Amino acid sequence: MDYGESVQKVLLRKIRKAEQDLLQLKLDYCRFVFGLTHRTTVTSQGQSWVVRAVDVDSMAYTDDGEFTKPVITGTSVTDESAKEIITLGTDWQLEAAR
Repeated sequence: MDYGESVQKVLLRKIRKAEQDLLQLKLDYCRFVFGLTHRTTVTSQGQSWVVRAVDVDSMAYTDDGEFTKPVITGTSVTDESAKEIITLGTDWQLEAAR
């Protein structure tokens, strides 16, 4: 292995680590700023939904340096089997604690 290959491997490891750290930071941002966690209940399209996934890649910077709401997917609260997962987009509101 020559010097160039070893430097490339080190840099790739550092890039992967930085990407993982950024993902975790965005998930933390969603949790603390938007109140989103896995299985949080939100209101969208006139219904209550249980959050199943948060797409942190959909978050964009606003002009004031904050992030936009992420696109989320969820299942209807009334769907006991939780089989139908729907993309809710960014048009959702966090429900008050029950």
